[in-house]
Amino acid sequence: MPHGNKIDGAADSTAPQGTASPDTGSQAGSSRYRSAFRPGLFDGRVVVVTGGGSGLGRCTAHELVSLGASVVLVGRKPDKLAAAQAELSQIYPEQAHTLRHYAVDIRDEAGVRATVATVLADTGRIDGLFNCAGGQFAAPLAKISANGWDAVVRTNLLGTFLMARECFTQWMSNHGGAIVNMLADIWGGMPGMGHSGAARAGVWNFTETAACEWAYAGVRVNAVAPGWIASHGMDSYDPAYQALLRKLKKKVPLQRFGNEAELAAAVTFLLSDAASFINGSVIRVDGGVPNARHSWDLAPAERSSSFDGFPLYRPPAGLQEQD
Repeated sequence: MPHGNKIDGAADSTAPQGTASPDTGSQAGSSRYRSAFRPGLFDGRVVVVTGGGSGLGRCTAHELVSLGASVVLVGRKPDKLAAAQAELSQIYPEQAHTLRHYAVDIRDEAGVRATVATVLADTGRIDGLFNCAGGQFAAPLAKISANGWDAVVRTNLLGTFLMARECFTQWMSNHGGAIVNMLADIWGGMPGMGHSGAARAGVWNFTETAACEWAYAGVRVNAVAPGWIASHGMDSYDPAYQALLRKLKKKVPLQRFGNEAELAAAVTFLLSDAASFINGSVIRVDGGVPNARHSWDLAPAERSSSFDGFPLYRPPAGLQEQD
């Protein structure tokens, strides 16, 4: 199951959900991220997060800022990015002066090139990139138009490539860095979202290729592959597809959906020095879905605990059990 928002020809197209009301004083303290990683892990480092205005990108940005990173939010809609930056600045006032956002269509080569150049002019460096922006819509292959296919592939594959290439050529090729790309649970095909499956499979191969070609410069390129993560993007699907989604947790060996913080933790690890000898790899964050088999009945989960370090996380309304 892909993580991203429903797409209508552009990435990052749904409004953020679950944003808490403005915090002040002690409320702001209670909204601070509870990371499993040590404070200061990313002190002095600049990390670019595409799709950072909502969902998994927003959550990961919160974790990175909580660990000292100077985070740059990139996306298509400036209002969403500005709201996410304001939220971060309010919760982490000590980091407010290090936060920035830039609006760009990641499918636009010239726009991406100019945006990365501006980021470097403003921050002086790019140590990490999380390619989180993406989107898709539910449809069988026979009903996907050429325009629909092209919109998803250009966003999920071309946009990922352009952001990574520009960060590499403009900075990382001479200074090193870490890149984390976004896949999905594409293993065995992706019926119902074949355009996204094809694009994410392309990102997988691009990740492995870049890991080889760019390693000489001290650049590591890895990916995360979320399974059924209960992110706000699920609310963008129609009621029939949401009804299907509600049934899927019974097909997960851990018998539950994942949450945004569980994906963010994997991204944070891959961007950190702890992953310094991990290159060209994919971390599945899926509760073991690809390991489930038709020949084995999953027993009810007895001790499936979750990790949620993001106080502002709200599960998507569409996944709530219906009466």
